[in-house]
Amino acid sequence: MLTPLISLISGILILVIPRLLNFIVAIYLIIIGAIGLFGTGHFLR
Repeated sequence: MLTPLISLISGILILVIPRLLNFIVAIYLIIIGAIGLFGTGHFLR
């Protein structure tokens, strides 16, 4: 349930402020990478 909510909020922010795209993508990749390293990926599925 968390992933669709984050995606929706990110999409709205990108539409409103397109320059946020780089930051949102970077934060998303960092979070997904950290979750993958710590082995808690089952929480986002």
